[in-house]
Amino acid sequence: MFDALPTEDYTSPYRNLSWFAKTFPSPIFYPKMIGIIFRASKKGKRSMYDGRAWIESSRAICSALESVGVRLKIENVSLLAKLDSPCVFVGNHMSTLETFVLPSIIQPHRPVTFVVKRSLVEYPVFKHVLIARDPVVVERQNPRDDYKTVMEEGGRRLEKGISIVVFPQSTREPAFDPQKFNSMGVKLARRAGVQVVPFALQTDAWGNGKLLKDFGKIDPKKTVHFHFHEPMTVTGAGKDEHAHIVEFIQGKLEQWNRDRDNK
Repeated sequence: MFDALPTEDYTSPYRNLSWFAKTFPSPIFYPKMIGIIFRASKKGKRSMYDGRAWIESSRAICSALESVGVRLKIENVSLLAKLDSPCVFVGNHMSTLETFVLPSIIQPHRPVTFVVKRSLVEYPVFKHVLIARDPVVVERQNPRDDYKTVMEEGGRRLEKGISIVVFPQSTREPAFDPQKFNSMGVKLARRAGVQVVPFALQTDAWGNGKLLKDFGKIDPKKTVHFHFHEPMTVTGAGKDEHAHIVEFIQGKLEQWNRDRDNK
C-alpha cells in the first residue's frame, strides 16, 4: 500500500484482487475517490486542510488506485529530499491522476502548490481543497494575462518558500505535443532565481471521460509512471533548458511505451 513517506523509488506491489475488483475497477475506485474528496473538502471549509492533510488524502487516492490493481512506479524520488530551497516543477499533463498523486510525492519534502485554471477553484466540493492550498489561478482566456499572473503570483509563492508545479500544456492530453508545451515554467524559475525540476509522467491509467473529463475509465493494465529529473539552473533566456525538458519527457514516454508494447 502507498502509505509510507516516499523517499526512494517506489513500485506498487502486485496484489491478488477479487473478481469484482478486476472486472469493475472504475465503479469501485470512484466512490472511494469521492469520499476522500468530501472529507478533504470539509477540512478545507474549516481551514484545517494543511500540508499534512493534503499528503494524507493524496496517499489515500494512491491506495484507492492500488486497491483496483493500478500499479504506480515512481522514480528518482531521492533527489527531492536534497532540495534545500523552493523550485519550479515542470512536467507534462496527461490526466486527472497527477493532480491527486503529486502532493503525496512532493509535499513531504517541500511545501508546494499548483498553477491551475479558474474552473478548478469553482468546481463543487473540490474547490475547497484547492483553495486551501493557495494555488496560482489562471483564466485560460488570454495567454498574456496568464503569463503575467504566473510570473507575479508564482513569484510570491516562491518568495514564501512554496514550490510551484507548472503543467505548460494548456490541457490534459494523452499524447505529448512539444508544440503545446510552452516555456512558462522555465521563465518563472529564471525570473525568481530558482531551479527547475523537470518530471515526466504517464498516467493514462486514469482516462479522460467523454461527458465528465475527470471521470474517465480506470485501466489497471496501464502502469502509472513518474520520473523526476535532477534540478536545473536556468541560464540566459532558458531556451536550452526548455529544449532539454522537452527531450527528457519525450524520451521517457518513448521508453515507457516500448515497455508497454513488449509486455
